[in-house]
Amino acid sequence: MTAVAASWHPLSPGERSVAIEVLVNGPLSRTELARRLDLSAGSLTRLTKPLIESGLLIEVPEAGAPAEVRTGRPSQPLDVVAESRSFIGFKITDDMVYGVVTTLRSDIVARHDRPLTTHDPAEVADLLAEMAAELARAHGSRLAGIGIGVGGLVRGRAVVGESPFLHWKDVPLAELVEERTGLPVVLENDVAALVEAETWFGAGRGLDRFVVLTIGAGLGYGLVLGGHRVSCAEEDRGFGRHWIVDPNGPLTPEGERGSAVSFLTIPNIRYQVNAASGRDHGYEEILALAAAGEPMSARVVDEAARALGTLVAQISNFVMPQKILLAGEGVGLMDVAGETVAETVRAGRHPLAAPVDLETKVSDFHDWARGAAVLAIQVLVLGTAEA
Repeated sequence: MTAVAASWHPLSPGERSVAIEVLVNGPLSRTELARRLDLSAGSLTRLTKPLIESGLLIEVPEAGAPAEVRTGRPSQPLDVVAESRSFIGFKITDDMVYGVVTTLRSDIVARHDRPLTTHDPAEVADLLAEMAAELARAHGSRLAGIGIGVGGLVRGRAVVGESPFLHWKDVPLAELVEERTGLPVVLENDVAALVEAETWFGAGRGLDRFVVLTIGAGLGYGLVLGGHRVSCAEEDRGFGRHWIVDPNGPLTPEGERGSAVSFLTIPNIRYQVNAASGRDHGYEEILALAAAGEPMSARVVDEAARALGTLVAQISNFVMPQKILLAGEGVGLMDVAGETVAETVRAGRHPLAAPVDLETKVSDFHDWARGAAVLAIQVLVLGTAEA
């Protein structure tokens, strides 16, 4: 495995602000960078000089400028070298590990997935180390670190405090993987990692108020205010299990009766249809049956859509986000019942309220793995993102 430690010196708050602005929005001219950060020309020069010397930032020719004009170094835009470092990101589910390699700007350049046949922490760490070596061989030039996303409670970006999917408590996964790979490791709740990636490089870039809502095996929620993800103790403990959408709603193995989790998660949608039909239906099959008008599947999917619309309306009423991103492996619900969701959102909002900007992201688990890599970029290179 080709591994290198991040060679950049620890950044001051001012240097960090400059580096993040260029990373997320660059290339940027010095004039534009100073305007965005409200800095004088002298202050900007003082902050950018060590970043250029360390190799984090470079001066690039201005697009379209004649060669003779490009000699004036102070006028040249600043950018990062996206390929100067690579980062591995992992998303762990109950039965699979999804892995990616990204550039410094989080572009995915390699993928590698493996089945997860055991939940023994040491064996999972062994598998992650094997996958890291395989990803390094495929596209691991100048690896700087690893990010890992796990469903559940994560403490100190190092320990899985509790994961219902893996049946773990107090597992020091970051340490186990660091011992096997020799690379620094950042561990985080998978939804939190996805929110950070979408805030910096995706649907939430440049927004002050932004929400990520995920539906799939579980229900996830992330809130961004002032351009920064709001971290709270509850975010890793099963959002929606106690958010009652309809007190007369379904009673399922997971979540309180009529909760958002009981209505919306894939296991609970399957539970309702399978319990009523006596047959084992997959999620995609249930959506297809609902679209074809099969009564039981159609009823369950319609109720799920109305629950989702109610949830989106309530979030919009209280948070007033500029955008809500709906993601996760369960977003196929929108293809079948998107109009029902939209009608329910409108019914739950004031008639004069601004329309909700609800963006649906058709994605797979590699997007979640990319989110983990973004956490590694934030923490290991820039020393940012609150724990």
